[in-house]
Amino acid sequence: MDNKQFQQRLGLFDSTMLVAGTMIGSGIFIVSADIIRDVGSPGSLLLIWILTGFMTILGALSYAELAAMMPRAGGQYIYLKEAFGPLWGFLYGWSLFLVIQTGSIAAVAVAFAKFLGVIAPSLGTGEEAQIINWSGLNLVISLPLPWLKEPLIIFKRTEFAITSGQMIAVAIIAFLTLLNCRGVKEGKWIQNLFTVIKTLSLIILIILGFSIGANREVIGLNFADLWAGSFSTDRFNSISELVGGAPLLVAFMVAGGAMVGSLFSADAW
Repeated sequence: MDNKQFQQRLGLFDSTMLVAGTMIGSGIFIVSADIIRDVGSPGSLLLIWILTGFMTILGALSYAELAAMMPRAGGQYIYLKEAFGPLWGFLYGWSLFLVIQTGSIAAVAVAFAKFLGVIAPSLGTGEEAQIINWSGLNLVISLPLPWLKEPLIIFKRTEFAITSGQMIAVAIIAFLTLLNCRGVKEGKWIQNLFTVIKTLSLIILIILGFSIGANREVIGLNFADLWAGSFSTDRFNSISELVGGAPLLVAFMVAGGAMVGSLFSADAW
């Protein structure tokens, strides 16, 4: 019987940097602006991040227990296979490969291209960076709902464009894929380097924010009413019009939708 196992090439520091680097990625920088636009108040934003952190800790502790119970290579596939049977582990594995990780990698790569476009607009994803632009399209996917006068538009596209930023995103994905295919050693060094740089950058920003950027007047205005604006955002109004209900219920639904972004940025556990 063949009992070959994967070689353990990652130490404690490497594993810590891998998880921390995945969680402290571009996600937190991408989604914060979208969350505050949806919830409308600093109190709601802070509450969402606190809940996300609490849920992340619970998930990480659960996975730690499962890893101790089933110390085999495979991660979630093994846990689902043992709990529900091989079919569910198989379906999750292919869903992770074809949908979950694929979409996550694409989102982060496009976010990198957008941030690059702030520095060099011709390398971003805006109109000035377009390489190909096909206009005149009329692709619409809508869903008729009995309580709405007009069908709910799920997807609408009037043009199709390819930008230099998108090409850069594809090139970055290809480069990192080839780098990881060369072996664990090369991949872990790159991961460790970027994680240390990101962590130090955040620490420096926090120190500068509390030392140089601290302004009592601005802080007082921001925290004078933590919940001001929670019931007047565009997202709140659109959901209220769509489903109706009490304002607190609608606010709860808005917060739940906003947490999709925060949980996306902290999904490395």
